[in-house]
Amino acid sequence: MIDHIRGTVCCKEPNLVVIECGGVGYACRTSLQTSAAVGGTDAEAMLYTRLTVREDEIALYGFFSRAERTCYDQLTGVNGIGPKAALAILSDMTPDRFALCVAAGDYKAFTNVKGIGTKTAQRLVLELKDKVVKSAEMTGFAAVPAAVSGGNTDEALAALLVLGYSQSEAASALSVLDSALPSSELIRLSLIQLGKNL
Repeated sequence: MIDHIRGTVCCKEPNLVVIECGGVGYACRTSLQTSAAVGGTDAEAMLYTRLTVREDEIALYGFFSRAERTCYDQLTGVNGIGPKAALAILSDMTPDRFALCVAAGDYKAFTNVKGIGTKTAQRLVLELKDKVVKSAEMTGFAAVPAAVSGGNTDEALAALLVLGYSQSEAASALSVLDSALPSSELIRLSLIQLGKNL
């Protein structure tokens, strides 16, 4: 119903941004990522929105990018994940990292988020994996582990997991490398890349 709001930031809190537009202040619940990305009071800002109507409340959610809003829609489509949990997840990770963790099957990354248990995280990954991979292919997101496949790459991925890296970290590092390289070279280059990210 309301795709986006553009106006002046008149109030900003960790999970709330109020944007004044046409003399009306729209209170948008946000992730910490969005709140941090929005300028301070009196700055011009635009948020992509999602309106939620429930029996006991009407709430407006704001997102700094369409990608974050898409992640929110995907998360709230999972049984047991409501708007509050979706915002908590998006406060903890960027849309790219979210897509990578889901596509890699790294459910443990979601258990670090307050209120997300192991069963919910596993269900989230199970229900969203195909959707996220398909969405990522359509948008050209390169770091999808579906593209990380093949003998040498699989060996390198297994080695990186043994070294203590998460599946999403390892898959992300390997996704930008030539899968035709020997597994030892893939491991060496991945370790260099992972070292840069620290």
